[in-house]
Amino acid sequence: MFTGIVESFGIVEKIIKEGENLHLTMTAAMAGELKIDQSVSHNGICLTVVDLTDSSYTVTAIKETIEKTAIGNWKVGDRVNLERAMILGARLDGHLVQGHVDQTARCVSIEDSEGSTYFGFEYDEKLANLTIEKGSITVDGTSLTVVDSGRNTFKVAIIPYTLAHTLFGTYQVGSLVNLEFDVIGKYVSKMMSLR
Repeated sequence: MFTGIVESFGIVEKIIKEGENLHLTMTAAMAGELKIDQSVSHNGICLTVVDLTDSSYTVTAIKETIEKTAIGNWKVGDRVNLERAMILGARLDGHLVQGHVDQTARCVSIEDSEGSTYFGFEYDEKLANLTIEKGSITVDGTSLTVVDSGRNTFKVAIIPYTLAHTLFGTYQVGSLVNLEFDVIGKYVSKMMSLR
C-alpha cells in the first residue's frame, strides 16, 4: 500500500526487453535504502526491486503491466515519480493507494489560475471507472482531489509545490498518465453493478 505522496524522482537508466517483460534500471537517491523484494511505486505502478546497487536498482514489468499502463512508453533518461510502501502506523497524508493502475488517461487541458494550475484529463469510459467531485484519484502515483468530475473526464488543482516536486511540472496537453481510481469507490461501484 502507498499514500500517493511522491517522495522523489527516479531516472530511467536502462531498459532491457526479455520475452514479454521489461527490466528497468532506475537511478534514485533512495536506492541505497532499498532492499531486494521491496515494493516501490513508479508513476503509480507497484514494482518489486529485483536487483540493487548503492545508486540504482532494477524492477521488472510483466505483459499485463505494460498493456495497462504507460510504462511501455518510457525511455532512458525519463523522470519517474517514486514512493516507497507506507509504514503501518505512520500518518496517511494522501489516501489509500494500491499501486495497481486501472487505466491510462490523456491530459486534455492545462489552465493557470493565480496560485494553482488546473489539469484536465480524459480516459476511456468503456472500463466503467468513475470519479466524484472531492473524491480521490491517483495520477502517476500522486494522490489528488478531484475538483471537477465528468462522465470520463476530471480536473485536479495543483499547488506550486506539487508542480515542482512531481511530474506535473512536465505535463503537456496530450501527455499520457497512469490512473488509479479510489479503491473504496471501485468496491461501491462493483457492488451497485451486481444489484
